[in-house]
Order: sequence, then structure tokens, then C-alpha cells
Amino acid sequence: MGTLDNRTIVVTGAARGLGFAIARRLGADGATLWLADVSVDRGREAAAKLVADGLTAQFVRVDLADADSVDEMAARVTADGPLYGLVNNAALADGVGGKAIHELAIADWDRVMNVNLRGTFLVSRALVPSIIEYSETHRTGRVVTIGSDAALYGSPKLSHYIASKGGVAALARTMARDLGSYGITVNTVSPGLTESESAQHVPQHRHDLYRLNRALGRAQQPADLVGAVAFLMGDEASYITGQELAVNGGFVLH
Repeated sequence: MGTLDNRTIVVTGAARGLGFAIARRLGADGATLWLADVSVDRGREAAAKLVADGLTAQFVRVDLADADSVDEMAARVTADGPLYGLVNNAALADGVGGKAIHELAIADWDRVMNVNLRGTFLVSRALVPSIIEYSETHRTGRVVTIGSDAALYGSPKLSHYIASKGGVAALARTMARDLGSYGITVNTVSPGLTESESAQHVPQHRHDLYRLNRALGRAQQPADLVGAVAFLMGDEASYITGQELAVNGGFVLH
């Protein structure tokens, strides 16, 4: 038996990269998965890959910048019963850097904040009632949000991304207090620069910065993150809430 058997979990941004790796690990632990993503073709392909591996997964489209889309996603994933957990992973990270705060266009700030912070709020707001319903019977539930060690480090020329990731960690802390009385834990896992598809768009100087300043010399892989998420989603983390765990090979010592 897996540690997450008979527990339904939604993973946003699960069509590729970290989100897909997280979903695969949670599925291997027995979870019934909903892969939520804005990309229909990639999302369906990702779900099909997991099913081919013997896991239980379905795809649902969601656009985090669209409140109606989030509500439609929530209605679908909760139609068959309450949710055990949510992994807030979806975010805009591709090609968002390169300009200092005084050079950044307001539209670029709004675009990143609307998805990364407002979108995380919308998804949490829409799905938490179902997790509360699950907790009424099982006295447990889980929310894990994916932050970024860049928000802890204060990376330059990324002010909108930094603010959005710092915001989701702060949101998780207040959610932990809101939901603690239901037995639901809320935590943040903040990876460093990870060798995934989105990292291909990161300038070389940032790759060099991480390479030269990690306590662990090797590059970070998606597999380095998934164990921490699986732990926080499981029973052994039932007394950990409101925390931010930096999984970054010692780039930021937090």
C-alpha cells in the first residue's frame, strides 16, 4: 500500500518540469492525481504517461489568470468527492527576468503577479473548501506551495517574480493559521535553480551564480525536490505547518 492510497491530490502546472515530477512521485505513493495546467496537449500527454506507468491520473485545464477557469477546474476535480490535498506549483518562470525595478513595465509586473500570486490565491480559495470537507471525516489534509529560493536570496532583475514567490510563501503561512483547526497543514517548498525545461531560458550568469555558490556542487534536478514535497504531503508531516523548506543544495542557507 502506498502512503497516499485513496487520497486525491491536485497538482497545478503539472504538464512538465517540476510539476510533472511532483505528480509522478505522489502517484507512485498511491495518490489519485489531477494534473491541472493551461496547456491542453501537454497536460493530456503528461496524464497519459502516468497512466501508462500504472498510476491514476487525469488532466484538467486551468488558466490561473482567469477566475472563471479556476472555478470550472474546481467544480470538475471535486465532482466525485472531496480532495485530500493540493500542490500549488503553477507559475510563470520562463523568460521573466532581465530588468531592474525601475525598468520593469507595469504590464509585465501584472502578468507575473496575476498568475503566480493571485492565481495561487484563486486556486487555494476554490479548492480549500473541498479539503476542509475531507478533513471533517479524516481529520487531515495537505497544501504545499512551491516557492523559490530566489525570493530568499533576493535575486536582481527579477522583482516581479521575487515578489510573487515571496508572496506565496507568506500566503501559505497565513493559510496555515486559517486551516490549522481543521487538521490541515500548509507549507512551502522553495527549490533553487533546477535543471528543467524552464531553466533553459535562464541567463547563463545565473546558472554560474548557483554553480559557484551551492554548498553541494552538482546541478539541481527535479528529483531532488519531489521527496520533500511527498514528505510534507504525507502522514509523517502531520505536525509541520506554516514552514518554508529551501531545497537548493545550500545556495541559500535558510
